[in-house]
Amino acid sequence: MPVTTPAGEPRRPPFDAEAARRHREALGMTPAHVAYGIWAAYGLRIAPATVTDWERGEGTPTEGELTALAGALWCAPGDLLGAPDTLREYRLAAGLAADALALAIGMEQGAYERLEAGGSWQGTDRQATALAGALGLPLPALLRFTGRDGKLAALLTSAATTRWQAYVRPVGRLVPLPKERIQRLLQALHADYQAAMAPTLRWGGGDGTGESGEAGRAFLDGILAAFWERVER
Repeated sequence: MPVTTPAGEPRRPPFDAEAARRHREALGMTPAHVAYGIWAAYGLRIAPATVTDWERGEGTPTEGELTALAGALWCAPGDLLGAPDTLREYRLAAGLAADALALAIGMEQGAYERLEAGGSWQGTDRQATALAGALGLPLPALLRFTGRDGKLAALLTSAATTRWQAYVRPVGRLVPLPKERIQRLLQALHADYQAAMAPTLRWGGGDGTGESGEAGRAFLDGILAAFWERVER
């Protein structure tokens, strides 16, 4: 998870302290060696005690310090990060500066930085494809960063609650999977929703319409996650 810092402090990436320690020990280096390597190659004055704190999880490096630390440990910045979640974290894991990534996908740097700061996607399909290639984005992350996951969720909801056959093509425009597989996915979601909505008979002779309604709403709330889970299978 991103580290929250007070206003004015550098933003800090999701650092994997254990990975940093393993890389250092594998190279036979001490924290003092690492600190010297950071200073010699990048001109950053980092105390050996700071390197130790990073490895203990008692502090995290800034983006610039992370790049320098990775250089001193002869590894990629992504090797020192936890699992990426935000667009910025995927960029750091790929070892790319914001200006270099913007150039690679054909987007103005300011536009890209606004996107990374939480702005809405204003790019083209070609730029989206380039972004996915440059960062190695999984499809769920790409749709989320380009603002298309909401549209997909709406389509999946309609497919589950009405005639799923009508949504095979629209879903296929967002998710590049074979038509037959999309058909199976939508049919399965539809069947699961109908099962959740089926009234459950109570021992007292009444029905469980209220319970089934809650189950149906809960299913629809998590339909996007359920869809990606089935895709991964």
